[in-house]
Amino acid sequence: MKKSGSLNKFYQYAFPMQATLVTCNDKSGKTNVITIAWHTPISKNPPLHGMSVAPSRYSHSLIESSKEFVINFAPIEIVEKVHFCGSKSGRNTDKIKETNFTLIPSQKIKTPAIKECYAHLECKLYSNSTIGDHGFFVGEVINVVYDECAFKDEIIDNKKIKPCYYAGSNTYTTLEDTLKKF
Repeated sequence: MKKSGSLNKFYQYAFPMQATLVTCNDKSGKTNVITIAWHTPISKNPPLHGMSVAPSRYSHSLIESSKEFVINFAPIEIVEKVHFCGSKSGRNTDKIKETNFTLIPSQKIKTPAIKECYAHLECKLYSNSTIGDHGFFVGEVINVVYDECAFKDEIIDNKKIKPCYYAGSNTYTTLEDTLKKF
């Protein structure tokens, strides 16, 4: 039997969504990190990836100002740190220091990546618009870096890496061990 859901929580029915850690720099070069589950590939040519960030979030202003960011794909093993970065503000918390993340230089932009993650999309801001109550940042992916052991024939090897997915209501999950190829 089906029942009506809440419009206030319509997005809940789209979960789980892959939780990413997005790094961005302030004007002095200090790196902040925010957890983002509302993100999506948009275009292959040019390579574009979009994400929603509430204007009240500290990272929103950093991305607007720096015009670049890195989308870091997190494994479930660091889920506590993923949750921490999504529940604290970088305005008054040094999330890199608190999580003890290792920052590694990006190859094409100033914003660093997070070593503990298994793939990284280095992005230059392509467009920014306000859609509803969120800012929608579209990044042009100018470089991709990934851990070779995490992928087999360019497909995630989820026997080795378990991606972190946000299931809503401060709950996280991952993929099962089997993939079905058709």
